[in-house]
Amino acid sequence: MKNILTVCVLLLTNLICAQHISGKITTSENKPIEDVSIYNKTTEIHTHSSPTGAFTLNKTQVNDTLYISRLGYKPKTIRVSQSDLDEPMSIIIYSANISLDQVMLLADVDVLSKFVDVDIQASPVKSSQEILRKVPGLIIGQHAGGGKAEQIFLRGFDIDHGTDINLTVDGLPVNMVSHAHGQGYSDLHFVIPETIENINFGKGPYFADKGNFATAGYVNLGLKKTIDNNYVSLEAGQFNTNRLMGMFNVLDTENSSAYIASELSLTDGPFDSPQNFNRFNILGRYNYKLAGNQELNVTASYFQSKWDASGQIPQRAVDDGSIDRFGAIDDTEGGETSRTNLLVNHIKAIDENQSLKTTAFISQYNFELFSNFTFYLDEPINGDQIRQFENRLTTGANTVYEQRNIELGDKTIFKYEAGIGFRYDNVDDVELSHTLNRKTILDYKALGDVDEVNTYAFLNTEFKTGKWTFNPSARIDYFKFQYQDQLSETYSDLSETKIRVSPKMNTLYSVNKNVQLFLKAGVGFHSNDTRVVIANNAESILPAAYGADLGTILKPTERLVLNASLWYLFLEQEFVYVGDAAIVEPSGRTQRLGADFGVRYQALDWLYLSADANYSHGRSIDDPDGENYIPLAPDFTSSGGLFVDNLGRFSGGINYRYVDDRPANEDDSIIAEGYFVTDFNINYAWKNWTYSIIIENLFNTEWNETQFATESRLFNEPAPVEEIHFTPGTPFFIRGKIALTF
Repeated sequence: MKNILTVCVLLLTNLICAQHISGKITTSENKPIEDVSIYNKTTEIHTHSSPTGAFTLNKTQVNDTLYISRLGYKPKTIRVSQSDLDEPMSIIIYSANISLDQVMLLADVDVLSKFVDVDIQASPVKSSQEILRKVPGLIIGQHAGGGKAEQIFLRGFDIDHGTDINLTVDGLPVNMVSHAHGQGYSDLHFVIPETIENINFGKGPYFADKGNFATAGYVNLGLKKTIDNNYVSLEAGQFNTNRLMGMFNVLDTENSSAYIASELSLTDGPFDSPQNFNRFNILGRYNYKLAGNQELNVTASYFQSKWDASGQIPQRAVDDGSIDRFGAIDDTEGGETSRTNLLVNHIKAIDENQSLKTTAFISQYNFELFSNFTFYLDEPINGDQIRQFENRLTTGANTVYEQRNIELGDKTIFKYEAGIGFRYDNVDDVELSHTLNRKTILDYKALGDVDEVNTYAFLNTEFKTGKWTFNPSARIDYFKFQYQDQLSETYSDLSETKIRVSPKMNTLYSVNKNVQLFLKAGVGFHSNDTRVVIANNAESILPAAYGADLGTILKPTERLVLNASLWYLFLEQEFVYVGDAAIVEPSGRTQRLGADFGVRYQALDWLYLSADANYSHGRSIDDPDGENYIPLAPDFTSSGGLFVDNLGRFSGGINYRYVDDRPANEDDSIIAEGYFVTDFNINYAWKNWTYSIIIENLFNTEWNETQFATESRLFNEPAPVEEIHFTPGTPFFIRGKIALTF
């Protein structure tokens, strides 16, 4: 009898331990809230709400304490009762001013993104150029009249326009494979800054759902599904700068919502030859709740930009007084581009622990760019101006199945994601030609059609046991590259294929609710340009990147977060297609190692501070010492700021970015000068109106935004000269802004 009672007690205990709690989290307007953290303070187990607001939390018992939190909402504490276990809970949370204590330190691989979201909400993005600067350690530079994609620097990489960073917008790829101007070219100017909800990012090749280009890391911009109010703003400032922007609710019912947003930007810039820059954006988003816990989101957008540019100028021409810092050698540079996107996201909540997410997209893209980097080096009479052109159609889709809260014994909770997808790029008339005055084509250097297919599958698993979280995952990619050379005298349509398997392993250890340690390791890759693949007989098609991170995230108080990591990254041999010269340049193996540090501090309810410092040491392995520097790779960068909000009617901030001197060529004989630039903004709110002053380069620092070691020849020079060519950074630039919310 005693043994029977013992068995019954054990069975009852196991039954109680196996209990879980479920429910739905909504706003006071009964709208579901996604990505709310539900944390059991007793068991230290946590979960997140789905896009429909639903959640399930394992191993929860009566009298456990739940902590409910999400950025922008007042945290809530709930003591679990028996009725909460018997029936699904209905939890309402309320909006609140942004504060660091609304974000918990949880055992998630991308938890740092959630803390950086505080930066974004405390100091919203004010221009499309500023979007990527919100990622700690990421520096950008513009060097072609404001319409060309920015140059990107991260983790000791001169990423150019996107070769080693994977960029997406709500799942829509931004990187352009086999682009006329360069592999991975990423133009984010089709994104309207005010529509950004959050920025999710990760550094290193550790994420199975991120494939091509995700070597230094990835960034995904999340757009607002809905807006609470209509919004109109007008900006005007120096250099004939004007910007008109608006967002409007056009539908808001129980099951449907929609809004449109649009902007028009105009500026001449600080240059002696006006940029004549203009950009027009329009975006529409529609959300519909279908029967059976389904949600459909449709996004359509159109973007067009046109500009003139002064290009990169040689330092010697400024030194001898031929031109000033804002002058030009060839002011006929410039270009135009457009992009039309249709993006569909569908989510199906199968039950409280299973979901199916599908994304499909199609994008039509046009690009034309005129540049002159060497002036009269190759053509002493007509000059070296080039035209780069392409017409692209990109389409793709992916589906991800997720199952959560699978109990493996008494101590381990398991979840996994399994995904498949494809992307197809059809690029016609990819051209590089020698031109005169943006009108006459003197000769073609390259002209052809590119077809590139990438199909993939991945499995991402997670085991939580005690204080440990193990995240093994793997990805497989298949590529087919095809290039038809239109300049060939005979028909030439060549193709190559390649498969890449990329394993990953992330390990987290939660010392307690305030201290987390992590070790990340993985293999990633970036594909080479189709023209490179064909020209080199399929050698090094998908050069791999091997990385590791060891670090910690600390939250010693509710309003202070610290992060630190040591990292290493090794790249196999790769081939680089130099789009400006239509040539293929092989480069050897490289390795980089470095350290990242960051701090975020909510000093007062109205005062928020943040700072990041990033060091890297990179070298080419196959070159001799002293000739193995990686050109333009920053050794040290830092950014940060001080932001004020909720202080009566006033808000605003001051922020800085710093880049140190760095080698501009392989032997460090030419130096790209560093800079320290400070920006400032202040806002005054009155009723539904907000009045703002925005100042870029507050202290009028003389700085070079982008720099290159280039060999060039001026019209009257007998011999070429290799030296720094640069695009000057914006001088003191003030503009005013008036915004109305209604």
